Amino acid sequence: MPAATVSVDTLRQRLGVQAPVGAAELASVLGVSVPTVHRLLGRLAPDELVTAGRARRTRYGLSRALRGGPTRLPVHAVDADGRLQVLSALKPLRPEGHWLDLSGTDWPVPDDATDGWWPGLPYPLQQMRPQGYMGRQFARAEHRRLQVPADVARWSDDDALFAMSQAGSDLSGNLIVGEAATELWLAERAAGVEPVPPGSLPAHYLDQAELAVSAGVAGSSAAGEFPKFTARRDLDGAATPHVIVKFSGAENSATVRRWSDLLVCEHLALAHVGTLSGLRAARSRVLEAGGRTFLEVERFDRHGEAGRSPLVALDVANAAFIGSPSADWPLLLARLGALGLVDDDTQAAVQRLWWFGRLIANTDMHTGNLAFVPVAGRLQLAPAYDMLPMRFAPLPGGELPARGVELALPAPAQRAAWLEACTAALGFWREAAGDARIGDAFRAVCAEHAAALTRLQDRA
Repeated sequence: MPAATVSVDTLRQRLGVQAPVGAAELASVLGVSVPTVHRLLGRLAPDELVTAGRARRTRYGLSRALRGGPTRLPVHAVDADGRLQVLSALKPLRPEGHWLDLSGTDWPVPDDATDGWWPGLPYPLQQMRPQGYMGRQFARAEHRRLQVPADVARWSDDDALFAMSQAGSDLSGNLIVGEAATELWLAERAAGVEPVPPGSLPAHYLDQAELAVSAGVAGSSAAGEFPKFTARRDLDGAATPHVIVKFSGAENSATVRRWSDLLVCEHLALAHVGTLSGLRAARSRVLEAGGRTFLEVERFDRHGEAGRSPLVALDVANAAFIGSPSADWPLLLARLGALGLVDDDTQAAVQRLWWFGRLIANTDMHTGNLAFVPVAGRLQLAPAYDMLPMRFAPLPGGELPARGVELALPAPAQRAAWLEACTAALGFWREAAGDARIGDAFRAVCAEHAAALTRLQDRA
């Protein structure tokens, strides 16, 4: 194309279908010199052109308005003391992708995003996407107002970003994106609503459970997932009033009895995880009211009344840095270790946790059930959570499966981790076998596992 015919509009059209791109590549595509490209770039509006990278790494892109609104969204972080800090600015790009500079933050950055260019949502924001039971509940309640699909699984990156920028004042981790969500957080802080006092907690939890159930969200415990809600409660000695509360049904049936048993087992399992070296577990307690069993788990991404810390689950870290189809925690941790993102102690701790989960019949150790805190460009292991014998969960139709004991011995390199995990798992099964909050039938299952694991320990 003759240089005389190349206009700013021509450059804009090219940038609109290819970003980020360097000046030399633009010059080649447009058939002009690099100095001409720079002159044309200089005629674009400052809020339209996105430039990042140094020297030969410099790339250019065009900003994009999110749903006809802002072309840049502020990203704030709430620190451990509850103060709002400016982290960066997020800029949606044409035709897709985003720019976000995470240099100078605690977040490790993939090599291809060093200069802030991301092909989709930056992974710290992927962590904030509504998901699971509460995510589906939020989508059903807010999809008309936010003009997004009622099924959260169908949300695009733009749907998720718009939702979090409008209503994301209390999402996973410590980030808040967009002016509206920030103003909502500030309003909530100014309101200063008091946590629920201990005496009112049973009635409050029963009301919240009824609200959660009445929302009619598919995918509750009948499909292998506990219904849940968030709450703020006043409890002496607690690290934070912020909790996630799982709950059982209220009717008297074998299926509901089993879900109640599993909630108690999760509480016990978390306590025994805490006995493993290098591991912490989320603090929990069990409450019973109105025929329901409630498992209250303190949020470890919350500190005190308003403090927060960043968080990223293994599934998000895997997608950002590895891209492996595996769900094997130790294997993925070894891959992260090879990238310098986790240390040897973290890998060893996850190996112990992985074996503990297997030895307590946890068949739901997916990559969303292990999390990390970004610190100084590396990933530190967060407290364990969602650790329970899901092999004995009711089938989707409510039937209780008759399942025997299935245990495994380790390879020689894993023997030390297995032995430590075995001791903790034995403690769990024995305590569960004697816990009166668990029904007689499942206590017998627990006793059977304790006996079998004792025999296997002698052969390890």
